[in-house]
Amino acid sequence: MLTGFFLELKAARVPVSVKEYLMLMEAMDKGLAAYRIDDFYYLSRAALVKDERHLDRFDRVFAKSFEGIEFLADAPEGIETAIPAEWLRRLTEKYLTEEEKAEIESL
Repeated sequence: MLTGFFLELKAARVPVSVKEYLMLMEAMDKGLAAYRIDDFYYLSRAALVKDERHLDRFDRVFAKSFEGIEFLADAPEGIETAIPAEWLRRLTEKYLTEEEKAEIESL
């Protein structure tokens, strides 16, 4: 799901590596970004941006990639990781073609 974000950062010439991406994924697995977009922003910026010269490009890509997407303010008790359905729907609309959407719907 975050692969598109990673690729957009590379396209914007933010020097991110697969190692940094995997570190971000590990931090997400451990719940360090909780359920708020602000938490994820700071975590991903800390993991992926190693030089302040690239902060503006990171901010532009982040805003474009996650426009209108918000994490849940509070996770329901007992749920360790939850991806809001609205987030998945918006990412689907953003990155999948109509044919890919129809194929998924048929499954």
